[in-house]
Amino acid sequence: MTRPATHILRLLKWGRILARHGALRAIEADRNTPPQVKRLCRIARFGTMQPKVPDYAGAFRAIGPAAIKLGQTLATRPDIIGEEAAHNLLMLQDQLPPAPFDLVYAQIDTSLNKPAALLFEYIDPVPVGAASIAQVHRARTTDGKDVAIKVLRPGIREQFGRDIETYEWAAAHLEALGGEAARLRPQLVVANLKRWTLRELDLRREAASASELKEAMVGVEGYDIPTIDWDRTSGRVLTLEWVDGVKISDIDALKAAGHDLNKMAEKLVLTFLRQAISEGFFHADMHQGNLFVRADGTIVAIDFGIMGRINRQARFWLAEILYGLTTGNYKRVAEIHFEAQYVPSYHNVDEFATALRAVGEPTRGKPVSELSVGEMLDSLFAITRDFDMQTQPHLLLLQKTMVMVEGIATSLNPSINMWDVAAPYVRDWIRGELGPEAMLADGIRKQAETLQMIPDLIRRLDEQLPRKGGAPEPPPLPPVQLIWERNGQSNTGRYIVVAALAGALGAAATWAAGLS
Repeated sequence: MTRPATHILRLLKWGRILARHGALRAIEADRNTPPQVKRLCRIARFGTMQPKVPDYAGAFRAIGPAAIKLGQTLATRPDIIGEEAAHNLLMLQDQLPPAPFDLVYAQIDTSLNKPAALLFEYIDPVPVGAASIAQVHRARTTDGKDVAIKVLRPGIREQFGRDIETYEWAAAHLEALGGEAARLRPQLVVANLKRWTLRELDLRREAASASELKEAMVGVEGYDIPTIDWDRTSGRVLTLEWVDGVKISDIDALKAAGHDLNKMAEKLVLTFLRQAISEGFFHADMHQGNLFVRADGTIVAIDFGIMGRINRQARFWLAEILYGLTTGNYKRVAEIHFEAQYVPSYHNVDEFATALRAVGEPTRGKPVSELSVGEMLDSLFAITRDFDMQTQPHLLLLQKTMVMVEGIATSLNPSINMWDVAAPYVRDWIRGELGPEAMLADGIRKQAETLQMIPDLIRRLDEQLPRKGGAPEPPPLPPVQLIWERNGQSNTGRYIVVAALAGALGAAATWAAGLS
């Protein structure tokens, strides 16, 4: 187990990098920042030259690959880091200098069931993209197919393991401070980061996710997923169909090709809703660099390392919340929050509905271009704080992806109204899933199954009456001994001093990581 002194040294190093990029200034100004963290921020930035405009993404790139993944995770948490930092971190598409090709080729050569020379006719030594975890090379197989090869960076698994252990240590100390820090559940944020990134570090999981999503979206016109080459895929190497197309961020090229950008924006929104609400399985890294448009207008998604899942009950609640907000039925939206136990029962549902109305009414019916996202988020987070609503980690990926989709859609059509596009789809889905005909058909089917399978009666009744609470069980958190608990040794006074410093360091680094 890594010693506390090692964690402290890492955090000090990262804190100085944050300070040089101006990423600590907002922490000091935040009223929710603990006093000891503010003091440590002043120490960390002492003697540094700070830019006038904080460079949050730049700070994370300088810290390293694992920090980039943390930054992408914290982009989903404007309640921790603020709207400005969250918006900046959404642009963190982790482009980095590539690893040397000889090391990459050696990994390809040893990671597949045959030598690379027997599987590939040609591999371009210049990558088409290099990210924090992997890089991608264009190639041609020995049977003449153009493909993309995604290869893990050499040594990335070991580096991530070291860094995530320090994140866990820092998050535990931050949460132990209690108050607002405990409500924001930083240990679960890091646990989610660890789980998501470990999936990304096994490229067979990414291949399986792409294959599953392709099957789920097979009937959707104008949206496609590249085909996986399973014979040339392993845990460290992923080979898939090459995509010829224009990046969805290249607006001028899309216009020159004659594409209807308004229809494309609507298609993107509806495709995401289909994945999230109908399938409960969605592409959760839908930034502009991962979407291409073919000559026929088909949107093609790539990079399936981060995927999100939502269980059936949570999807019902999500659909009703979205539809309630679009129609102004704030009472129903409030009731769902109480049914799902997102808001503690000791609060009043009518008061919560009124608070939701204060946020929803000014935004309903207006295009995104006329809205102040910052003001809306500030109001929403104030409500969740006032009503003691804890973070729901299982919805973090959904929140992040919704923001990404909205950003891309508005770049294609600045006057799009997300609610107007979403409402008909959500209404029809609710009608199909919860309407009288659907409920009757579902009841008949379940009764027939019950008659045929009497021993399963209790389990099926349990499915008919689901337990309260839309969130799945939280993942087990690693045991972390707080440094101020290490008081059984003789030099107690020294540990008290170190405890105060380490607690503040752990808090500051995690809090600061959120702002960078």
